Amino acid sequence: MHRPTDDPPHHHPDPAVLGALLARHGWRRRGGAPGRYNRWTPPAGPGNGTSLLVPVGSAFPDSADLLTEALAALEHSAAPSAREVLIALHTPSDEIRWHREIPGTRAPAAAWADQERLRTGARAMLLAGALAARTRAGHHGARRRRQAEAALAPLLLGPAPGGSDLAVFLPLEAPAGTGRATGEGTADGGDRLAATLLRALQTARDATDYRRATGRADAFDTAVEAGVCRELTDAVVTLTGGSQGIRITVEWAPAAGPPKGFAARPEPVEFSPGDLPALREAGARYVRDEPSVPVRVTGAVVRLRRETPGGAGVVRLRVLEGADVTQVRVALGGDDYRVAGHAHLAGLPVRVSGRLESRGGFRRLAGAHSVTPVPVDEAERDGLLKSLLEAPDDFGPACGGE
Repeated sequence: MHRPTDDPPHHHPDPAVLGALLARHGWRRRGGAPGRYNRWTPPAGPGNGTSLLVPVGSAFPDSADLLTEALAALEHSAAPSAREVLIALHTPSDEIRWHREIPGTRAPAAAWADQERLRTGARAMLLAGALAARTRAGHHGARRRRQAEAALAPLLLGPAPGGSDLAVFLPLEAPAGTGRATGEGTADGGDRLAATLLRALQTARDATDYRRATGRADAFDTAVEAGVCRELTDAVVTLTGGSQGIRITVEWAPAAGPPKGFAARPEPVEFSPGDLPALREAGARYVRDEPSVPVRVTGAVVRLRRETPGGAGVVRLRVLEGADVTQVRVALGGDDYRVAGHAHLAGLPVRVSGRLESRGGFRRLAGAHSVTPVPVDEAERDGLLKSLLEAPDDFGPACGGE
């Protein structure tokens, strides 16, 4: 678990927020002085000898002292939940929790594999939510992936003991000078990621039930507007496979409250192995039905390959503008391939028209034509050459691969 490393703030947390977080993480309220403070004890397990005195409000003379002592006790508590409470206090966050039902006692190697599967599936699910928060599509593929991954950078990831439980904290934006988050959305006016993901999961659950009850898959078509996509169904399949079922729970930041239109304590969303055929079918349906996208792309040639001199070949472009993917694979005829090769040697980008196809994740430009070099000044050319040398090659070992 990542713990806050900054110096603690000089202001004290809202006692109501601290109490809500303690209750959420299994601490029990046991006595105290009615109307003045409550005594909280941790859940059973390590650190269960600790107790906290938390004031019911900030109006009493000793409230600040009690809060200081409670925070110090949390810092030194051996209870695992104490760390999560401190994180949520330090950074107001929505919380998402995954639980996988894993049969029996697992060998160490199997437990490690379960942890990796849980982390991989949860990360994929968060990415699907971040993609849906930007735009709705049945299949995103490589489109907008860089922006979605950047949106996940602030999240705080908890441990995954035994591969059965994982918690993620999604920090909220706080208006400058308030020290308190709002529940209205993100800084750019969009929905909170946890809200977008919860809505998509609830809709995917309903569409799956409809498919299993009626044999019809059309509910997955309308589910796209709620954020359901191939990336989400794949994530659910990853998490559910090899388990007896999964449960996803969303808890809102107490300092912000629930977003508009959501319950204060949403019901967990669950999937079982019996849902897998419907989810796999839906994912394939999304890939098949997602339309190709006509584009005119400007990009730097980073790789060329052809079987015979003078013939057709394949090039790879690092996209500079014209499409919301980072790189594309383009099959070119002999003349266009020669133009691309000369541009590559000269350090010039090229412009090419075609259609981004959903098959292959929108990494392939079909029907490519009208390849032309794009003139740039010397400074831009030097910068382009430098970026090509420094950029990591994350597209694959060769143009010929998918």
